[in-house]
Amino acid sequence: MGKLFGTDGIRGVVNAGLDAQLAYQVGLAAAAVLRKEKGGERPVVTIGKDTRISSDVLEGALVAGLCSAGADVLHLGVFPTPAVAFATVDKAADAGVVISASHNPFEHNGIKIFNGRGVKLSDALENEIEDIILNGVEVPVVTHGDIGRVTYLDAKERERYLDHLVSTIDSDLAGLRIAVDCANGAASATAPALFARFPKLDCDIFYAEPDGVNINNGCGSTHLEALRERMKTGRYDLGLAFDGDADRFLAVDELGEPIDGDQIMAICGSDLMARGELPGNAVVATVMSNLGFRLFTKEHGMKLEITDVGDRNVLERMLEKGYALGGEQSGHTIFLKHATTGDGQLSALQLLQVLKKSGRRASELAAMCAVYPQMLINVPVADKAAKERIMASDALAKAVAGTEQSLGDRGRVLVRPSGTEALVRVMVEAAEDAEAREMAEALANVIKNL
Repeated sequence: MGKLFGTDGIRGVVNAGLDAQLAYQVGLAAAAVLRKEKGGERPVVTIGKDTRISSDVLEGALVAGLCSAGADVLHLGVFPTPAVAFATVDKAADAGVVISASHNPFEHNGIKIFNGRGVKLSDALENEIEDIILNGVEVPVVTHGDIGRVTYLDAKERERYLDHLVSTIDSDLAGLRIAVDCANGAASATAPALFARFPKLDCDIFYAEPDGVNINNGCGSTHLEALRERMKTGRYDLGLAFDGDADRFLAVDELGEPIDGDQIMAICGSDLMARGELPGNAVVATVMSNLGFRLFTKEHGMKLEITDVGDRNVLERMLEKGYALGGEQSGHTIFLKHATTGDGQLSALQLLQVLKKSGRRASELAAMCAVYPQMLINVPVADKAAKERIMASDALAKAVAGTEQSLGDRGRVLVRPSGTEALVRVMVEAAEDAEAREMAEALANVIKNL
């Protein structure tokens, strides 16, 4: 991991670590690296953003940097992360930039870069951009007619993206009634129009009125409480919840119970396998996937491959092995036949199609994959150096080993540093909630005292 780029781009609180000056430098450096990759030719870059109040500031600075170094920009406006990846490929651009901090509160923001294939930029190219910025390498700016141009793409690009999403299923979803939580984020710009494409689907849209500061505020995939309550009273078949940039999605069944990313993969993976569309009968998940999902794949004859945390790692394994389905418990689900990144709206359509064709209730489908009690505690730490020191601690290693011994085969322990925040994450799965909580809190206290 570099000093600027984490597991999901550059992240920070705006004007307290991430500011317009840094965004301008990223634009300059990215244009220089992309121009070198193209043998000196002018690069073309798409750029989209979520609804945070700071996104306009960072967007303006990034565009200024890109154009000052001679790159042309295709301006998408408020656009989901996977839609930017789609547009990058669709427009044969050399790269795509997303301004978003995903599920984080509005004061945070981030910069994520895709290559021309709609895949997150390689470590090597990220390192080149980082080196230019951190080492103060001067990037020549251009003048006269060499200055980059900005082209503002109209609603047709949104419609092309929606056309693509609709084409991934062959059901009209007739008769289903759904509640959709757009998190006051990027899905607000696309989800209402997407579900309107299905006139026989009864759809209620909520949290789709962004004001710059209400993104993810008590709503979205990381705050399911409001949607769960709505499901208990609204006679819906399924609730859908997106995060701020709509690259992840979680569901809520008709009883108000959550359906997590593992269960979504279990449901959709079983359907793909039954149709002969799951290469190697394999799915890719991360170390955070629940023990219940691991047991589900074993019992259903699926091959399960495990990667480090991050949809980037999942995608790399899928591309390497030729697999079709992978994702994270948090709701990043990749259907590689249709997308190069996690796409919440695409995943929602896949799940809705299975729900419609199966004729079963969402709660019945989710029950196929049990969820073991899991306690996750995020322990704040000072900085990256503190994370490294804590993870290398003998005291922590001893405490983890002791907990694992106590659990045996009835659960598991995972302690890892966050790739995007100053946190060490403690996860314990056990047969009972109280046991998982007690063990996780004990490990968290060990970390706090190091």
